[in-house]
Amino acid sequence: MRACVLTAAGANAFDRLEITEVPDAPAPQAGQVRVAIRAAALNHLDLFVAAGLPGGAQRFPHIVGADGAGVVETVGSGVTSVQPGDRVLINPGISDYTCEFCRAGEHSLCVNYRLLGEQLPGTMAELVTVPVENVVRGPNLSPALTWAEASAFSLVTLTAWRMVVTRAQLKTGETALIWGIGGGVSLTALRIAKLVGARVIVTSSDDAKLAAAQQLGADVTLNHRTQKVATEVRALTNKRGVDVVVENVGAATWEDSLRSLRRGGRLVTCGATSGPQASLDLRRLFWHHWSILGSTMGNAAEYAEVVRRLGTGELRPIVDRVYPMVEVRQAYERLARGEQLGKVVVEVSS
Repeated sequence: MRACVLTAAGANAFDRLEITEVPDAPAPQAGQVRVAIRAAALNHLDLFVAAGLPGGAQRFPHIVGADGAGVVETVGSGVTSVQPGDRVLINPGISDYTCEFCRAGEHSLCVNYRLLGEQLPGTMAELVTVPVENVVRGPNLSPALTWAEASAFSLVTLTAWRMVVTRAQLKTGETALIWGIGGGVSLTALRIAKLVGARVIVTSSDDAKLAAAQQLGADVTLNHRTQKVATEVRALTNKRGVDVVVENVGAATWEDSLRSLRRGGRLVTCGATSGPQASLDLRRLFWHHWSILGSTMGNAAEYAEVVRRLGTGELRPIVDRVYPMVEVRQAYERLARGEQLGKVVVEVSS
């Protein structure tokens, strides 16, 4: 089968992306399905994999891509929820569905949790084989969901829902600060926050992205290149601070995030795009009764809920640009430069 592979990680890794022939994805065993991929969407995870992750989880050549959507090609024994020919979305978080966390319904805490495109071969290939629990039929929408939109849905929507609704428990009437609007998680977090009835402050260094965020419902926009975010937030909230900060930037924004929190506020984080090391004065933590919440992906019930919301038209993905697979390096470069508003997608097959 045709696939995009990374032949090595590290400096200049985008030059090591190749379109080549690889062995077909394995035939599905009991409880598995094999999907013919139509499109795959990029995430910051793909940049981290290209740069090289601690522990060297990949064997090269490594098929890239976490997000994807396509048509069920074949199913293994015991599979009844989908059949060949079904159009499906793929949840890229693969659990073993047997450990204590999975049995408790917390699949993203699975002791054997892995992600397509990171520890496992990814979606930027003509075929991928996954557990049947990781596919769901795409909902009928008008206009119909495109393959690009379908591929752009799962990772960021599930991640943002768990952050905003499950972990931070953002409520109607509360105020949230969301960093880095333009990225998929931040854009989706904005839309979810508005769904629950919150007031939302967003940041970007790009005024065009801020204008787009305002059209999507942001109540206040701040340019973090020209404005001091924590100072502005304090002024906007009469020195109180926000109830929730949605973080995925890390080192560069951490201090301002804490300074923006109210007493008893919640900071939820799912990423560290500017670096993983951040400091914390524990005296401030316990004095202000802050909650610092980690969050990664989500469970099966949360995925079912975001798919239901997609079916109502509430969480339709925002696609920035679609590239043919032969231009995959340009797709990576656009994401790395932070030029996107929404998801960067790669067409795998027509």
